[in-house]
Amino acid sequence: MSTAAPEIQKTARDGAFGNAVALSCRECGNRVELGPSYACPECFGPLEVAYDFPAITHEEIAAGPANIWRYKALLPVPTDIEQSPNTEPGFTRLLRADNLARELGIADLWVKDDSTNPTNSFKDRVVACALSAARELGAKVFACPSTGNLANAVAAAGARAGIRTVVFIPSNLEQPKQVNSAVFTDSLVAVEGNYDDVNKLAQEIAAEEEGWAFVNVNVRPFYAEGSKTLGYEIAEQLGWRLPDQIVIPVASGSQLTKVHKAFGELIELGLVEDKPYRIFGAQAEGCGPVATAYKAGVDAIRPVKPDTIAKSLAIGNPADGIYVLDIARATGGAVEQVTDDEIREGIVLLARTEGVFTETAGGTTTAVLKKLVETGQLDTSLETVIINTGHGLKTLDAVSGRVGPRATIPASYDAFEAAGLA
Repeated sequence: MSTAAPEIQKTARDGAFGNAVALSCRECGNRVELGPSYACPECFGPLEVAYDFPAITHEEIAAGPANIWRYKALLPVPTDIEQSPNTEPGFTRLLRADNLARELGIADLWVKDDSTNPTNSFKDRVVACALSAARELGAKVFACPSTGNLANAVAAAGARAGIRTVVFIPSNLEQPKQVNSAVFTDSLVAVEGNYDDVNKLAQEIAAEEEGWAFVNVNVRPFYAEGSKTLGYEIAEQLGWRLPDQIVIPVASGSQLTKVHKAFGELIELGLVEDKPYRIFGAQAEGCGPVATAYKAGVDAIRPVKPDTIAKSLAIGNPADGIYVLDIARATGGAVEQVTDDEIREGIVLLARTEGVFTETAGGTTTAVLKKLVETGQLDTSLETVIINTGHGLKTLDAVSGRVGPRATIPASYDAFEAAGLA
């Protein structure tokens, strides 16, 4: 079994990956050269980027641009990354959520709102790092399998960079997400099946086609590092400190594991105080293999066939699921799941308390937050952050049957009064 894509193994220029020094296996610790590899040649464990970080100060970071490249010294990107055309994602708002906090009985609550990224989801972060790697490795096609948001981000980033993009999605994906990709590329491919079927096809293409960089396949280690910037920003926006608790949606599980990695790096570099923190994962019941394993107290993730409105979380065989379990248990957190109806309620709850319209993934996170409070799993006295990963305009169908006009009346004051609207 090949673990690399020889067709894009171009020798990168010096400094192409910044302070990154190797790809390291999470399982056995074996190191391989930086390049388009995603699995360890010794044990087939997943590879991630390893670094030799220089000393860095708060002031040096603050002097950087108001996007993820302010943290370029902590990412596998060149020092001149700002000179390459990209969508410049990141540094989204951290919103104090006092209204939602009161509604749920939480003392101190924040929403990290990534819906304001260039294509309205956090995927712009990971794609920016993947694009840098693809460019440095000489890729000719920038591609991905996706549940929607990633397809949007890849198509837009490829257009901005002037590289051909091809994106693959499940054929039953929400129509707004299909349009949001197709507007940027003429190569949107709908595949019959679920995300896991699409991902399998992408792996086959990556192994056979020359010059294709699949962001979450053969350049996945670089792609995944973009999620760390969520952790960096949360710490910086809190005044260079870590929250006590954080709730993160789980699809592949990469976002949760990388936020945890980011917190550890900030501690190691002396940029934040070392302190305990708890990490919670959020899934939908219709695709909750990690939550199921957590509740059962087992270490193995049993793949499932997704059946949920939260299509951006509908990965039945999550690549990082086992690491999500490890982190939740090690930090004293949990992995919880909610029904589709609870997800819809979560979307409306966040919108009507904080004016944030989230998609189904954010509805899942909000609903899980509520459930964690109700079940006593989350300490309501501690500072808590939840992550909103995307904008609700992408998943209008999820709540279109639940919200709408309270009344339809003639254009007269008498009708207004009779309807009891005063």
